[in-house]
Amino acid sequence: MELLFVAVGGALLGLAARYVVPGARDTYGVLLTPAIGTAVTVAVWVALLWAGLTFDGGWIWLISLLVGAAASLAVPFVLPARRQAADAKLLAELSRA
Repeated sequence: MELLFVAVGGALLGLAARYVVPGARDTYGVLLTPAIGTAVTVAVWVALLWAGLTFDGGWIWLISLLVGAAASLAVPFVLPARRQAADAKLLAELSRA
């Protein structure tokens, strides 16, 4: 049950990251940041469980949600610039031909 709560928390953090970070939201889809937030948060949660942390401890929650939030915040900063550069490169290639 806790894994479900962690997944929802990661999705909400990812959704918030989409609207908190200003930038070109038209370069990626609405569900990308929530999906990344969910996946990273759940993966960190499971890894910490395997490492020996208990699900009722506070550290597993804090670490999982912070890492998921950091991954969700990295997407709006990195992806638009890379996408715009790739689009400009493709446009230059297609215009040349």
